[in-house]
Amino acid sequence: MSDSAVTDAKAASAAKPATKPARPFFSSGPCAKPPGWDASKLASESLGRSHRSKIGKTRLQYAIDLMRALLGLPDTHRIGIVPGSDTGAFEMAMWTMLGAKPVTTLAWESFGEGWVTDAVKQLKLDPTVLRADYGKLPDLDAVDWSNDVLFTWNGTTSGVRVPNGDWIPDDREGLSFADATSAVFAYDLPWDKIDVATFSWQKVLGGEGGHGVLILGPRAVERLENYTPAWPLPKVFRLVSKGKLADGVFKGETINTPSMLAVEDAIFALEWGKSIGGGWGLIARSDANAEALNKIVAERDWLGHLAEDESIRSKTSVCLTVEGADEAFIKKFAGLLDKEGAAYDVAGYRDAPPGLRIWCGATVETADIEALGPWLDWAYETAKTA
Repeated sequence: MSDSAVTDAKAASAAKPATKPARPFFSSGPCAKPPGWDASKLASESLGRSHRSKIGKTRLQYAIDLMRALLGLPDTHRIGIVPGSDTGAFEMAMWTMLGAKPVTTLAWESFGEGWVTDAVKQLKLDPTVLRADYGKLPDLDAVDWSNDVLFTWNGTTSGVRVPNGDWIPDDREGLSFADATSAVFAYDLPWDKIDVATFSWQKVLGGEGGHGVLILGPRAVERLENYTPAWPLPKVFRLVSKGKLADGVFKGETINTPSMLAVEDAIFALEWGKSIGGGWGLIARSDANAEALNKIVAERDWLGHLAEDESIRSKTSVCLTVEGADEAFIKKFAGLLDKEGAAYDVAGYRDAPPGLRIWCGATVETADIEALGPWLDWAYETAKTA
């Protein structure tokens, strides 16, 4: 390409695009609301009512039933709505079930490191820790399944996921604990491989934060009913009563008071998911969004994937590298897009290498991902010359 052609190409990419994404919400949590969402569309009959009233318990159970249907969850697994978002759900699982066996923790991003910290410093379990740098996975073949194993299915801050559940043996002695908050409703999860899973509504469903979901397989229930931790448990973590699972927690009888407004918001998202084909419809939308973003990356030599190996690359929280970018450049880059209303919240996570993070979950429209490409060009060229 001639020097003049290069100059013309740069000028074109620096020109402000004519069309913006209609919904420029690309945050990795809380994520974009479902298409067509409006607060006035939320059911309100349960608001101002006790969560223990007939309507309160009915709506909570309805949310659980919708989650089960969309996830294709077998009857062998229980679903409970718990406090504290995904963090609260995962810590509840750790504090109530760990200590019966040795523990292995896997960490390749910040939230996995958080579970390492809990296991080492708070529960003092002296776990085996398998780490990898951002953009990579630890050696999954090195995992000792005589231990309980903690991992993130889809690392929100690194854009790296486990490829599948094949590395989890059917005859495992320990329990598998999967922080699946950026994975549920975007992947076909092998529930027979997962003993404990946690997530929050604020990711692929585009719901509100503050509430977590805890899924227990039969082996996890067995652990709860046959093992008592050495440490005291706060009230909001107690899942067992008189040696038996507190079954009401998994029928909408929450441990503490939930926000019924957040519950109704989640129900809206779940019903929307059901209307577009259920779990497979949600997965298809995430796949299409990730494919559209892959195309944008492939067409630009200054843009890359933090997870170079496509088999372990997230389809939801997609983390991108920007040629020559440091933290200050990314701040400027993301700030330009935010100011123009072209893309919100696209800077990478604060602990991750400097780069971009684009949410491609089901509530994002593929057309908005496609419209983002020219704006990335404009912000890149503008940030370089600013």
